[in-house]
Amino acid sequence: MVGLIGKKVGMTQVFEKNGRVVPVTVIEAGPCKIVQVRTPEKDGYNAVQLGFGSRPAKRIPKPEMGHLKKSDAGTLRVLREFRFDDGAFEAGQTLDVTQFEAGQRVDVVGTSIGKGFQGVVKRHKFHGGDEAHGCKTKRMPGSVGASAYPNRVIKGKRLPGRMGGERVTAKNLLVVGVDAENSLLIVRGAVPGAENGFVLVRKAVAPRRAS
Repeated sequence: MVGLIGKKVGMTQVFEKNGRVVPVTVIEAGPCKIVQVRTPEKDGYNAVQLGFGSRPAKRIPKPEMGHLKKSDAGTLRVLREFRFDDGAFEAGQTLDVTQFEAGQRVDVVGTSIGKGFQGVVKRHKFHGGDEAHGCKTKRMPGSVGASAYPNRVIKGKRLPGRMGGERVTAKNLLVVGVDAENSLLIVRGAVPGAENGFVLVRKAVAPRRAS
């Protein structure tokens, strides 16, 4: 299994055989076209560059358009690279959701929802000051720097700032179902990002701990 580029459709729920309700995320995974194949002889490692989606040709830079024309890939919107251990691939080949199967474990990589500039209560879960007895701190962060030494704010101090909009990996998600006809992958739990956001689906890297 190599992996796929997909788009988060949204969340829903399914019922297991014992009647238990399970929250799941539906991902439109692929089909993805192989734009380039990297080899150990030329690049030092095995990998394939996959493309997903489409966009107007006028919005693609000329160097990128020339790169896409080499494999007759069309006007792809997203290009990402996936490494693999073994297998034979060639440019122009199409990979789809059939490489996944129910019961498998996957990692899903996406960009978390951006929440803009936030304070310490929302960003770092500070509880804030007391609401009685004349409290003046409220939602303020409180003391931030040492006095005489080192006379500066320590790096990594939890302060207000931009929240969200970061690359996040949801690990070891269980594949609940695969709809090959509609290129849909159903995984248990939530994945990063908003609806219609692009995600990467790949084989789980870290083994799941025994429960």
